[in-house]
Amino acid sequence: MGKALKFIDSLSTWSGRACAWAIVALTLMISYEVFSRYALGAPHAWVYDVSAMFYGLLFMMAGAYTLAHGGHVRGDVLYGFFPVRLQAAIDLVLYILFFVPGIVAMVWAGWIYAGESWAINEHSSISADGPPIYPFKTIIPVAGALLLLQGIVEMARCYRCLQDGKWPPRASDVEEVDVEKLKEMVHVRDEDIAALDRYVIDDADKSGGPKS
Repeated sequence: MGKALKFIDSLSTWSGRACAWAIVALTLMISYEVFSRYALGAPHAWVYDVSAMFYGLLFMMAGAYTLAHGGHVRGDVLYGFFPVRLQAAIDLVLYILFFVPGIVAMVWAGWIYAGESWAINEHSSISADGPPIYPFKTIIPVAGALLLLQGIVEMARCYRCLQDGKWPPRASDVEEVDVEKLKEMVHVRDEDIAALDRYVIDDADKSGGPKS
């Protein structure tokens, strides 16, 4: 079971990293279009549609990756002060009640949405001779399925935390800035910061300026 969960973690990370290269492709495409439009006087109508598809790819495929690395924004006030077991219980309940039904609905609707697009060989109607959009619509159920799999891993983490009383480790190739690690890297101690604060305050007092 543990190997399966680690595989899903790796799959979410790999898919996020792979789709991140769309940023490079999007940047190059827009740069070329700006040059072609203003330097060569030859704009391309399909660029608008394709750029929107690349952006959608980045947005949707980042979901599972971000969840795997605990990067989604939490709209909480008291959650961080709760014991870890209570945090895990709250997360598990919310995953079961809201996350799983919502993502299952997304995968189901996205599957139908993409299937209809493939059936009619759908092309964009925004620009003349628009590019095909059925491959892009296929990303919806794929991204939803990856997000659902990663949600199962997160529920397993909650269950493990309820048993052990601590959160199990997760993938850490992308993390928020750790202040303590940053201070170690630049060889700064808390005592040095406190001394600098005292120096600034004393200097402000002597000069008659406002205290910082």
